[in-house]
Amino acid sequence: MRGHPKLDDLGPALPRERWTLVEAVRHQARAQGEREFLSFENGERFSFAEFDRLTDCLATALADLGLTAGDRILGLLTNSKEFMITMIATHKLRAVFVPVNTELRGGFLEHQIINSSPRMIVVDDNLMGRFSSFDPSETGIETVVGVGDESSPDISKLGLLAEVSQVRMDSLLDTTPNTEKLADPSPSDVCTIMYTSGTTGPSKGVLMPQGHCYLFALGIVAAMELTEQDRYFCCMPLFHANGLFMQVYASLLAGSSCHVTKRFSVTDWLNIVREENVTVTNALGVMPEFIFRSPPSPSDRDHKMTRILAIPVAEEWGVAMQERFGVKLRQGFGMTEVNMVAYSDLDDPVMSGCAGPPLSDFFEVIIADPDSDVELPRDQVGEILVRPKIPFCFNVGYFKMPDKTVEAWRNLWFHTGDAGRMDSEGRLFFVDRIKDRIRRRGENISSYELEQTLNEYPGVIESAAVGLRVPGAGGEDEIKAVIAINGPSPDPEAFLDWCVPRMPRHTVPRYLEFVAELDKTASGKIRKQAIRDAGVTEDTWDRESIGYVISRS
Repeated sequence: MRGHPKLDDLGPALPRERWTLVEAVRHQARAQGEREFLSFENGERFSFAEFDRLTDCLATALADLGLTAGDRILGLLTNSKEFMITMIATHKLRAVFVPVNTELRGGFLEHQIINSSPRMIVVDDNLMGRFSSFDPSETGIETVVGVGDESSPDISKLGLLAEVSQVRMDSLLDTTPNTEKLADPSPSDVCTIMYTSGTTGPSKGVLMPQGHCYLFALGIVAAMELTEQDRYFCCMPLFHANGLFMQVYASLLAGSSCHVTKRFSVTDWLNIVREENVTVTNALGVMPEFIFRSPPSPSDRDHKMTRILAIPVAEEWGVAMQERFGVKLRQGFGMTEVNMVAYSDLDDPVMSGCAGPPLSDFFEVIIADPDSDVELPRDQVGEILVRPKIPFCFNVGYFKMPDKTVEAWRNLWFHTGDAGRMDSEGRLFFVDRIKDRIRRRGENISSYELEQTLNEYPGVIESAAVGLRVPGAGGEDEIKAVIAINGPSPDPEAFLDWCVPRMPRHTVPRYLEFVAELDKTASGKIRKQAIRDAGVTEDTWDRESIGYVISRS
């Protein structure tokens, strides 16, 4: 193992008291000027200097609309120029950006809006209908900023929110910038709230300071050995830390360029890599294996890409993937709350689950007994616990959820809920998840929120949702829901037809079972492990067996 380079010397090489994304944008606007920074699949391209100028324009306009330090602005936006500009413009006012998953609808979305209580929302025109059932008096929303090509979109889709102030993004970007209205955030300023799915409760808003976001990006600059000559390819959603901080903002800090698409497509992936002269990319969840399982081609090495951050990787296909595409794979471990705390070396052999040595300049990482929090010897499996060594490189709690914050920080360690081990060479290995977290299509899913929605169906008494590992799922979970129903069981297709408009696509169960009652412990807890152990039974209905398709609309 070569070990990790000194991060302070990388990227803009800013002193730690200036570790903010705003400072990075301003620094690179001066240093890189009109060199290309970002491009999008619709053909839009802009430079470091233009990005700084556009964010000044929008920040000035938002200040004129009354946005001030500490206010929250929620974005329901697809991967786009407007997403990126909105975030940094918000930060230039020391306000807080709240990006939310564009798949959210119904109670999932309502919880995050009510919890974050934003003064403004910025929304793509084609997503306005998601807000039709919300009452602005319950949310505190004062202004809706619409994004799209239409000059006069149908705002009636907003329901009661159509009654609040409406403005268009294009008009705000035409504002003459006034830097006197802008602010200089510090690394300690909470600048972003990202929601992460809970297991026994609703999604939690992670409070992320500027220093936390900056180190997310700087860690990738080191791990992927980025330079100004690199070109990143981001096909992951910007409402998650990987796409936003570990690809786009890593490119910003490195002074390299980044090409952004709206979503991952295994059939288009290599063509885009080739056409855009991509040198580095990230692949998360099922993506790496999907890429490897795609049909081989004589042109698989006809590209400029040399590095992929791939999480997870299995030895059985990881080595072959490197050889096939002529790239080096790097793994790591992290989560929204704790940052990326470990990376493998590019020269390390591919080992299943190997995240590499922890970034010891910034984090303490131990493996502990899940019941006692006592540190375990090397090579024993326990829970991965993390805490920071420097201020503001870590979450500072869950928004409006002090009980969940205290629970996660038991005994002065942050509990990740993930099982792992540390080998004799000090490398961290991810083993599995602990308890009831479900992961599908690169998303952590709250079984609690899913069950709350299922329980709204007429006649449902209660439900239990679990993740099952089945062949062909790429190492991720397929969702099984066992539903206690009062009366005859509903038609499974009709039940899913009811579910689809009320929940994100990736949370719609694949497997359904209807029962008279759920098996419980003596203390009244549902025996979820028994459901997992049973897996797919003769009583389980599988939507894929009949070709049930969920549209993206």
